[in-house]
Amino acid sequence: MEYDLIIGRYGEVGLKSPRVRGRFERKLVSNIKAKLKCEIRVSQARFYISPENFEEGLEKLDKIFGIVSYSPAISLKTDLEEIDKYLTEYVGELEKEGLITSETPFAIRCRRVGTHEMSSQEFAAYAGGVVIEKIGAPVNLSNPEITIYLEVREDETYIYHKKIPGPGGLPLGSQGRLVALISSGIDSPVAAYLMMKRGCAVTAIHFNNDPFSGPQVTENFNRLIDQLNEYSSGYPIRRKIVKYGEYLQKAKDEAPEKLTCVLCKSGMYKIASEVAKKEKALGIIDGSSVGQVASQTLPNILATRENAEFPILSPLIGLDKVEIEKIAKKIGTFPISELNDGGCSAVPKYPETNADLGRVHESIEAMDQDAEVKKVIDNLYPN
Repeated sequence: MEYDLIIGRYGEVGLKSPRVRGRFERKLVSNIKAKLKCEIRVSQARFYISPENFEEGLEKLDKIFGIVSYSPAISLKTDLEEIDKYLTEYVGELEKEGLITSETPFAIRCRRVGTHEMSSQEFAAYAGGVVIEKIGAPVNLSNPEITIYLEVREDETYIYHKKIPGPGGLPLGSQGRLVALISSGIDSPVAAYLMMKRGCAVTAIHFNNDPFSGPQVTENFNRLIDQLNEYSSGYPIRRKIVKYGEYLQKAKDEAPEKLTCVLCKSGMYKIASEVAKKEKALGIIDGSSVGQVASQTLPNILATRENAEFPILSPLIGLDKVEIEKIAKKIGTFPISELNDGGCSAVPKYPETNADLGRVHESIEAMDQDAEVKKVIDNLYPN
């Protein structure tokens, strides 16, 4: 079937004020054009996209946040003879593909914008008559096996039968920038993805714990970011790799061993806060899920976040592992996170799960956390 354009739709963007909606529409158009070569026209909450490569366009729209659905369509003039001609050909193609027969219950759904001599219902009835004349299929408006859509917009009309789900959310970059703590595991890439879906551009920080972890950890991080970048049209993810081994060694040398993971996470948040200042970010993303590991018990979450200077957003906080893995598989990060990276040897045999704030403060002072954080930042952003 010779489609000549793709109709894209947004969802909650349409609930914004006209001024905000216009800004979001422009952002979405820019993000689409960053992903594929095309011409775009915006009208009445629709994006009429004419890509240079049609199949590529259909494939890439699946990964652009802000699009809730899209349809390959054919365009024609709003004229009954034109509708008769093109709809007859369209149904003939559907028949060849085995999508409709003389026994297939069908429905016509018409959406009309503008001033016309016929109502939406009358257009739908006319189009239904064309289908019946062509193939003799029965009309079933309540439970059709196939639905053919007719969009009549002023002097242009569009015919399609597919509505392909998009990723939804808000246009990437519309909500500012966040700093994301990304390990090589399953959770943190999913957390970053979910905040990207809410329109946030991302700077990803990875903590290289050498000599407590091997090079595979950082290699997996880079693979994960490559995969997440499939969804970052218009705002490629910025990567920051932090040398964290010296900080961890100082924590192990100067503080109780049980508190190593607490001090590790606390340092990550402080470093992320400094990176947020440099990156002009508005907050921090992490992959915490309550109770999943030692550093994510509620007392430890309180202890590790106490001195963070930016809000910490944890979109996975109430999800279990099965729910998180389901999203990871959907977005393609799961098989990368499953690669064996050797883990972190700094983790104590019996990590603290109920951190006492007084002991944590004493340990932070003992290791001179501020000085260690400054070393890391100076190395990351040399003058």
